[in-house]
Amino acid sequence: MVRFVATADWQLGMTRHFLDVDAQARFTMARIDAIGTIGALAEAEGCGFVVVGGDVFESNHVPRQVVARALGAMAAHPEVTFFLLPGNHDPLDAASVFRSRSFVDRRPPNVVVLDTATPREVAPGVELVAAPWPNKRPLVDLVAAAVADLPADGTLRLVVGHGGVDLLNPERSDPAMVTLGAVEAALAHGRVHAVVLGDRHSTTSVGSTGRVWYPGAPEPTDYVETDAGNVLVCQLDRHDLRVERHHVGTWRFERTVADLAHVDDVEQLARWLDAFPHPERTIVKLGLRGQLSLAAHARLEGVLELAAELLGALERWDAERNLVVLPDELDLDGLGLRGFAQEAVGTLRQVAERADDEGAAARDALALLYRLRTVAS
Repeated sequence: MVRFVATADWQLGMTRHFLDVDAQARFTMARIDAIGTIGALAEAEGCGFVVVGGDVFESNHVPRQVVARALGAMAAHPEVTFFLLPGNHDPLDAASVFRSRSFVDRRPPNVVVLDTATPREVAPGVELVAAPWPNKRPLVDLVAAAVADLPADGTLRLVVGHGGVDLLNPERSDPAMVTLGAVEAALAHGRVHAVVLGDRHSTTSVGSTGRVWYPGAPEPTDYVETDAGNVLVCQLDRHDLRVERHHVGTWRFERTVADLAHVDDVEQLARWLDAFPHPERTIVKLGLRGQLSLAAHARLEGVLELAAELLGALERWDAERNLVVLPDELDLDGLGLRGFAQEAVGTLRQVAERADDEGAAARDALALLYRLRTVAS
């Protein structure tokens, strides 16, 4: 029996275009901090090692500071061995980060790069079998190749690989796709006993054996992930793999569409945006639909301006942007205009009801006029 922590897709050095400089620094550091959390969890749970199923780094060209801080975080837990698998983001090509001076010169003794498929003894009677990516476009199923010739000799074996599994991926033309049938055959014949995979950022059990897992990314990376931010504490013997999820993520991605017809809807959206416990580590993609008066739209803009200042990032969801702003009688009366200006606003209101580009420009002009007039008063 052996206990270990399974994780993957650290994506150290990842950048996001929607983060400003301050938020990007916090986002980057959170991924480094996760290493310390994982090391402490391994110690607390009596796990002798951690396996990282690929994409340790976002690329082979991350800043040296990211490499140094990551190695420092692992060195802070010397009783835990970190086994790092090169994946599609950080393959073992000529530019490999794992062969760089910034990595090699600082690598502590408890950090091991899984650079070959040769089985490694990680505990008495326990072997770790790896399927590292040699480049970004492998032409074979690396996991199937790694397990093909293993004997069923009673050795307890854990396989760590990276890539999509054919069962979950409709795009099956990729020659590097992990073939679930080959994996399950090796499990059935006792040649291997558990498989940890990277590439899928949501924690996922694959197949029916309960022995093939994507741990997922310890910090989320996108809105489409359904169960990210976890690592797995695993207990493996020849007959069973017991898995416990531990949530370690500190950031969150939220995506929603708000249907707005009245200022009360705007206030409801404001309450939703204000309810996040850690807004500085929350990234929101927001779609807006419906029709608002100028007054309600002015309130909406104020709500969104404040949210953008407090959140890690606030993105507008272009695919779900269908908000129309049309002035009502109260809006026009509130402007307090007379004479020519009043006539011009009336003309703009008529044009604003059109669905073409001129209508959109007229709506923007009325909204801007309302805001300027409101600020001036």
